[in-house]
Amino acid sequence: MALLLAAALGAGRETVSGDHGRRAVRQAARVLPGVDVLFADSAHLVAGRRVGLITNQSGIDRHGIPTIDRFALLSSVRLVALFAPEHGIRGVARPGEAVADTVDPATNIPIYSLYGARRGAPGPEQMAALDVLVVDLQDAGTRTWTYVTTTIAAMRAAKTAGKPIVVLDRPNPIGCVVQGPVLDTALRSAIGPLPVPLRHGMTMGELARFANGELGIGADLHVVPVKGWRRCDWFDATGLPFVRPSPNLPDLAALSWYPGTVIFEATNLSAGRGSDAPFSQVGAPWLDARSVADAMADRYGVALMPVRFTPLEPGDGKFAGVPVVGVRFPEFDRTGGDAVREALRLLQVIAELQPESLRVDSLGLARRLGVRAWADGGRWVEAASWAGAVRDFMVRRRPYLLYR
Repeated sequence: MALLLAAALGAGRETVSGDHGRRAVRQAARVLPGVDVLFADSAHLVAGRRVGLITNQSGIDRHGIPTIDRFALLSSVRLVALFAPEHGIRGVARPGEAVADTVDPATNIPIYSLYGARRGAPGPEQMAALDVLVVDLQDAGTRTWTYVTTTIAAMRAAKTAGKPIVVLDRPNPIGCVVQGPVLDTALRSAIGPLPVPLRHGMTMGELARFANGELGIGADLHVVPVKGWRRCDWFDATGLPFVRPSPNLPDLAALSWYPGTVIFEATNLSAGRGSDAPFSQVGAPWLDARSVADAMADRYGVALMPVRFTPLEPGDGKFAGVPVVGVRFPEFDRTGGDAVREALRLLQVIAELQPESLRVDSLGLARRLGVRAWADGGRWVEAASWAGAVRDFMVRRRPYLLYR
């Protein structure tokens, strides 16, 4: 494992030759995620302690080395347990799929699934064997993200056990913009645990701080911040290696449209899971893509491309192996784009053009959107000042922010 670490460290650097044979090493990444900051200047939080680590494939340092390996290699830290969120420790399980406990073959450390028989957080017996619980998970920038739910449950478990919890922060991959309605707390669920907008513009560490205060958890929470990151920077400006945070979010294109097209999971349309452009396209065998695209262009100036795709092993089970007619969104406009707005417009257009074919789970839609906004007959109910609720949220979140 030490050789693997050394090789990866070397691969993550660019060597530049200078005058008189002098050599300088320039790091490819200008941003340091929380795991790197932890071992650089905050190791006292874990040194000499029995550590339980909640992580998955997204938990890596600036060189791409897994956080698991960073902990396992340190003689000053005793890594005694691993905990896996939704999709498992390697991030390959389907959405909502129960994952069994196992053992990490490289370290022989037990892996306890938090998405199997033990839903939510480490149990009392696991917490009793720990001195500190550490979380290293990548957020997606969208409220409908179960890793946040897992983190909140872990904070409650740590509070109950009287143990500290450390969150190793990571950049929000889609920056600082806030869009969409704030979650009505009556609609709180595993896919929406916090009263924040659909696109919240916060990091995992900031969300943990927000939850600790606003939900009254009162955990002994320590957030190790990202170093060198400006909150409005997207992930591709960080220089950090990108790892898909879940199976159907393979790139920034998917992440950018996900805050909006996630609402189509509550319909009988595919949101593109199992295709070459998940969450960037929407479709169904019955969709009149050309008419829908023309209506979106005429009304809103949105240039949707009619496409055909066949979902292969889609996590939502929709149209597996069935040819689908769809529309694909263009490249996301980072300066003025609003995925939530465009997705709602698209759903309304489909409802008007093909009411006999469209089916909407109104409760499922409300849980994703955050408010009840869909009436029987396929018409939108006028929302009560989403903008006002967002303004209130922006004020309420200020004490929890860590980055400029």
